[in-house]
Amino acid sequence: MKENSIGLGIHAPRIPSSHTSHRFSTISERPSMPKRNVSSFDRKRFLGTVGAAAALTTAPALVRAAPSVNIINTGANDSFALQALIANRKYFEAVGIGQTTQNVSDGVKLMAAVVNGSSDIAILTGFSQVFPAIENGADIKIVAGAMLPVSFEMYVGNPSVKTLKDLEGKTIGTGAIGALLHMSTAALLRKNGVDLNKVTFVNIGSSSDVFKAVAAKKVDAGAAQPEFSKMADQYGIRVLAEYPKEIPQFTNQGAFAPLKAIAEKRDLLVRTMAAYGKAFRYVNSAVSKQDYVKAYHDGVGPDTETIAVDQWNWIQEYKAYNTAIALTPERILYMQQLNVALGTQKAVLPFDRVADMSIARDAAILAAKGPV
Repeated sequence: MKENSIGLGIHAPRIPSSHTSHRFSTISERPSMPKRNVSSFDRKRFLGTVGAAAALTTAPALVRAAPSVNIINTGANDSFALQALIANRKYFEAVGIGQTTQNVSDGVKLMAAVVNGSSDIAILTGFSQVFPAIENGADIKIVAGAMLPVSFEMYVGNPSVKTLKDLEGKTIGTGAIGALLHMSTAALLRKNGVDLNKVTFVNIGSSSDVFKAVAAKKVDAGAAQPEFSKMADQYGIRVLAEYPKEIPQFTNQGAFAPLKAIAEKRDLLVRTMAAYGKAFRYVNSAVSKQDYVKAYHDGVGPDTETIAVDQWNWIQEYKAYNTAIALTPERILYMQQLNVALGTQKAVLPFDRVADMSIARDAAILAAKGPV
């Protein structure tokens, strides 16, 4: 298995600017008060004034700010769309917490933020890198699952490639070794009997950049989002395989958190996943189309309706989001076995060492309460 890299000029997804509104109250000057004779300011009134001031000073605060969670997610369009939908439908308010979310395109930065504790949880992200990190001493665990199927299709521009087996001896565009794009592509190829030692993986970057590379014939094939299939004909390329159908047991996104946050902020994490769980249930439902398209516009940018509808249709086809919230031991085992087979992890670790699904189970109970 060989890896090369080429530069293609990566364009980050459009991130909408955030606006914070502030309310100001104007205090007008009070009319001047008539002068009082100091000697007429009796002791009883003075003591009453002091007592009232003391009562105000010592009274407990009646309004407290909601506890807030620090979330880190990938910078993918589907992440921005789901986050916007959660905000629009006020799911965090429904579970009584606030949140701050950071989106990054660099998986190394995302992992570092969770390991060092600056983020309480990562949710919308691949997680195959979590297992070798734990193996090497990282104090983190997987606590939930988000989108289950991998939303990629294998595009090919080389006319001599008729089957996946024909990719032996060819170049395939992916992300960095160990990243979601690379791991899912390796799983797809292994499942179809392709010798990975006879394939050259080219580290291009994001899935959209992989599509551009296939279209430009810089690589023979590569994985990208299904919405690009509408543009395939005009570039002389075609879809060779659909990842969700070929490798349904491969889990796209898993949430993970530091052990410190699991121990000290468990209720906060439960409420966080409950808010996301409400979104999972709603987006998977047939009534969510209009709200999802609007959220895609709000989160990604204008002129995105066609892409948003395509993404929503794909979600409906596979019921892509994990309404159970918890991941099964079988899914965890599959991802570890794939890591071991690809040499990114030495051995399969016990389930309890890498995962704590009690948070997800409690979140599912809370998410089921009230309307979505």
